[in-house]
Amino acid sequence: MTECSHVPVIKHYKGVCHVYIDADADAAMAEEIVLNSKAHRPGVCNAAETLLVEKSVAANVLPRLGKRLAEANVELRGDKPTHALLDGSGIKLTPASADDWDEEYLDLVLSVKIVDGIGEAIEHISTHGSGHTETIVTGDPAAAKRFQTEVDSSTIFWNASTRFSDGMEFGMGAEIGISTDKIGARGPMGLEELTSYKWLGVADGLIRK
Repeated sequence: MTECSHVPVIKHYKGVCHVYIDADADAAMAEEIVLNSKAHRPGVCNAAETLLVEKSVAANVLPRLGKRLAEANVELRGDKPTHALLDGSGIKLTPASADDWDEEYLDLVLSVKIVDGIGEAIEHISTHGSGHTETIVTGDPAAAKRFQTEVDSSTIFWNASTRFSDGMEFGMGAEIGISTDKIGARGPMGLEELTSYKWLGVADGLIRK
């Protein structure tokens, strides 16, 4: 057990990955990214498990996206604002419990939360994320920069599917695993030894085939 270790341990840890649809997101692009992130291969660690939607665009985005997810047999678990928005739409939706936000489903299940802006999205990810992979869908470079700077995860995409967080996709060859840890230094330390890094990806609606 890593909890009992007396030395740093590299863990191939769980992927509670998020897609955040920002106020300035292209709705059609967001649909494709969310569908690919969740339904392309739901049983892998870089599949999305939680969808966060900025409240100002939720009414425009969620009804159509919810139907497309339902057509892909994705079970939705939503917060109260999501239920209020989709009530009467015919989309099957169950209430999200407190545990759902921390859950790595590895299945066709997606928790959905409407947030009051990018700050709440970042706070939610900080509280419930596993440090694996997150995506922001937005046409606003300032919002993308803030998200990629302030979210503390190993890989953060702008307008791309979470499914690209993969050693082979990054040109590394066969992947050993995806670490969500920051390994400590050994021996003499300078500034470089006191830093870690994260991968930042920028695209224009890229999804994985």
